[in-house]
Amino acid sequence: MIKICAIVYSIYLPDIRKNKENILPVPVVFVVARDSMATCKIMDADSRHAEILARYMIEEKRKGARSTKDIPVEILVQLNKGVIQTANLVEWLAVDQRELLKNVLAESGRNDYLSYVLKCVDGLNKQTVNTINEAIGVGLLQQSIENTDFELLDILARHPSDLVRCWATYTIGKNNNLSINEKLKQIQAFAADKHFGVREICWMAVRESIAGNLSESLSLLSAWTNNEDENVRRFVSEATRPRGVWCAHIETLKQDPAQGLIILEPLKSDNSRYVQDSVGNWLNDASKTQPEFVKNLCASWKQQSQSKETSYIIRKALRTIGK
Repeated sequence: MIKICAIVYSIYLPDIRKNKENILPVPVVFVVARDSMATCKIMDADSRHAEILARYMIEEKRKGARSTKDIPVEILVQLNKGVIQTANLVEWLAVDQRELLKNVLAESGRNDYLSYVLKCVDGLNKQTVNTINEAIGVGLLQQSIENTDFELLDILARHPSDLVRCWATYTIGKNNNLSINEKLKQIQAFAADKHFGVREICWMAVRESIAGNLSESLSLLSAWTNNEDENVRRFVSEATRPRGVWCAHIETLKQDPAQGLIILEPLKSDNSRYVQDSVGNWLNDASKTQPEFVKNLCASWKQQSQSKETSYIIRKALRTIGK
């Protein structure tokens, strides 16, 4: 039920395009629902204000529903419109990506792209959230190329909806006109995204290219191991896992995991648990085909570092071998 309805005529909002903070006079009607998630109606015709406000709104933390049936109708409507981003996996799986696509293209004045992209989705042998995500991203990439519409890619990359930003990652990963160096350079912003879904999808989007250019990719990614953002460091190990999750295996690393030392060594004592989990999982993957390599490496790391971070990674790395 509605608890508050108020008109706000001026809001202090960050200008996300210029990295400045400005007072923007944005007339807005806020409606606070039962779950304390504020919804809004932009009264100002300036779409720039609308975009900034949407970004501001989604930065506010909220708890997502525990099951699809518990998602409030008004929240699901906003998710499908692309006004807000998903709060958890339940919401992420509940979004109707076809409806979201329709709304995003209508909002940007590109309705003529809709039928082609939907055909890409309908042509899938198996439709899952991930396959639909990729099909939409690839379809939008093709439309942007055919129509020389590079502004579209920028719109997707800056969109308030996390799923739309996921589509954007495939416009990079599946763009055959980009070198692996260019792909990784462009994907780094998504690796640092605040949303868990975007961070997962972005490495999936470029994993095939990484596997196909493994030596160069590992060399390029080794420079990321010193990045101050833990999300970027975690991308390095997660994108190159020999087996990974929901993705094709990298056979070269399954058989010769030593090639991964260029990225693993700098992360062996990383202070982020997010990174530690990924590195431990990388080595656990490798242990299923090359257990001696993993045992020897962990023994070496144990001698080099008695830190709790390294010890944690070693425990995760050896968990399958120890069974």
